[in-house]
Amino acid sequence: MDDTAWLAERFEAQRPRLRAVAYRMLGSGGEADDALQEAWLRLSRSDTSTVENMAGWLTTIVARVCLDLLRSRQSRREQPAGDQLPEPVSGTGDDDPEHQALLADSVGLALLVVLDTLTPAERLTFVLHDMFDVPFDQIASIVDRSPAAARQLASRARRRVRAAGPGPGSDPVRQREVVMAFLAASRRGDFAALVALLDPDVALRTDREGVQLGAPGEILGAEAVADVFIEYAGGVRPALINGLAGAVWAPGGQPRVAYVFTVSDGTITDVHRVANRERLAELNVVILGG
Repeated sequence: MDDTAWLAERFEAQRPRLRAVAYRMLGSGGEADDALQEAWLRLSRSDTSTVENMAGWLTTIVARVCLDLLRSRQSRREQPAGDQLPEPVSGTGDDDPEHQALLADSVGLALLVVLDTLTPAERLTFVLHDMFDVPFDQIASIVDRSPAAARQLASRARRRVRAAGPGPGSDPVRQREVVMAFLAASRRGDFAALVALLDPDVALRTDREGVQLGAPGEILGAEAVADVFIEYAGGVRPALINGLAGAVWAPGGQPRVAYVFTVSDGTITDVHRVANRERLAELNVVILGG
């Protein structure tokens, strides 16, 4: 077997894990595939004769490619992929452990959104260490920091992810109670009740398509967000979105805009307004009566 064929065999053996790393880094299946293609090109041009840990070395290459893509995205001030919600995961068998773990992660809409608020270095460090158990010594060489600095990056990212919720210990029943009470107050025009159910620092964020339709990209503060739901009360209907309570604008019964709510400690901390048609089609939406 020649060197290229041997490298290709090793790369294909690691592909499921590498794609899982790239997807978590980038939040997009298409970009993850592009990252793997670029990683293979870099690998094929490299001297691997002294590589002892091929799996770790491949992870480093993919991580560097993803870091370059995240930095490029940031420099162009693009809308992050997570603000459009995750793309469906495909390309591996249903019995593959990496595939199952990725599917479990991908249902956390709030997690995808908060990952996109991290800096590229924070996101890479958090994903590699907390999701894939990559040691800080290896991560440090990727982000050009010391291991101690890489540990601090992960800690800072971890705090932001935990604060965003909902996490593993979240209560979907309580989430539904809070959101449904909020939507009921919206229909009644009860401004005080709306404000009481919103965190003082709540943020309503809109994806790129929604902004193109005229909605602000970000609205901050309980009173400002309450004003929006007073204004739209007649057109927004309660719904279950990927099993959690949410709302949709659905003329003719067809969702055109979805509202995804994050609840923490009994108040709404984030609302994400999704207008992208492809992302809406990927959501499991059940419109409720009322």
